[in-house]
Amino acid sequence: MFWTRRVVIGDAERGLVYRNRRFERVLAPGVHRLFAWRDQLEVVVHDIRKPEYAGHDADTLIAALGDRLGETFVLADIGMDEVGLVSKNGRLEDVLAPGLRTLYWRGLVQVDVENAALAAGLRVAPDVARRLRQLGILARVAVVLEVPAESAGLVFVDNTLEQVVGAGSYAFWNFRKNVAVETIELRVQAMEVSGQELLTRDKVSLRVNLAASLRVTDPVAARTRVAKYGDYVYRELQYGLRKAVAAKTLDELLGDKATLDAEIFAYVRGRVEELGIEVLGVGVKDVILPGEMREILNGVVQAEKLAQANVIRRREEANATRSLLNTAKLIDESPVLMRLKELEALEKVTEKIDRLTVFGGLDGVLGQLVTLK
Repeated sequence: MFWTRRVVIGDAERGLVYRNRRFERVLAPGVHRLFAWRDQLEVVVHDIRKPEYAGHDADTLIAALGDRLGETFVLADIGMDEVGLVSKNGRLEDVLAPGLRTLYWRGLVQVDVENAALAAGLRVAPDVARRLRQLGILARVAVVLEVPAESAGLVFVDNTLEQVVGAGSYAFWNFRKNVAVETIELRVQAMEVSGQELLTRDKVSLRVNLAASLRVTDPVAARTRVAKYGDYVYRELQYGLRKAVAAKTLDELLGDKATLDAEIFAYVRGRVEELGIEVLGVGVKDVILPGEMREILNGVVQAEKLAQANVIRRREEANATRSLLNTAKLIDESPVLMRLKELEALEKVTEKIDRLTVFGGLDGVLGQLVTLK
């Protein structure tokens, strides 16, 4: 009849009937005939293969259907201190922000909504975090903290330190509160202070390179008591180095570097202990002098070594002369020893000749003529 309207709804569809711009009812799959005489009739067909309700009148449907809402829709009503975990066919698929209210079609896809309270803590359950990471939405709804071994993680909520966590993977809901995380290294760290131009007590200009090793023992103190603990330790190393060098002459610096290291170490350790930082060692790597000063020092060292060499030479000459005098006295007192010395001289001579002719026996060799050929 001309005053009725035929409407066909498929298995994957639902129809919403609006009469005179007011919601009337929901059409299930099948063929429907709607009376439309003198009324403005509108049927909106929705594809429920995607279960999220796409209309803009969800609140109207909730109010109009009342107790019958659950026959057609799943209502997700998230409180202000909650987040909604939406599962489809038993698998977590989405997260709803606090205070959100939305509808999901019942039918092809089984939709379950779990309300998780934020008041109990902001940390995302590990299994939920893994699923959200797989979906690629974890970073959108949570703050992720990855803490490697030998490190500590600090969690700040609304600029207040809430907790310190050890090595592991963590995620914290980022709804309604400002969540910030930071990782603090607990392993031993090396620090270099290079190219420091300094003046000694005797006004000699030099350049010093310093190396130090340190580690964080209290991550909370290191993060909250100073803005950047690395910069602070670097500056204190500079101050300690300048103070120690300015109190010594160049000769003292070059002669006893161990004392210089100990003075810098004691100064810096006392300055950073209260910040939760332990200085394990400090050492001066290089003391670099200007070119002119190097030449002067080289000249001084060369003169000292020459003087030492002359002293040693004179001492050895004196010892040799004294030994010769003692030998001469012994020879003068003993004719046999004199004879032995003559034979020694003869042996040395014969080592260097090719042919020897002797006349008159041994006495002829010693007292007369030796022919060398």
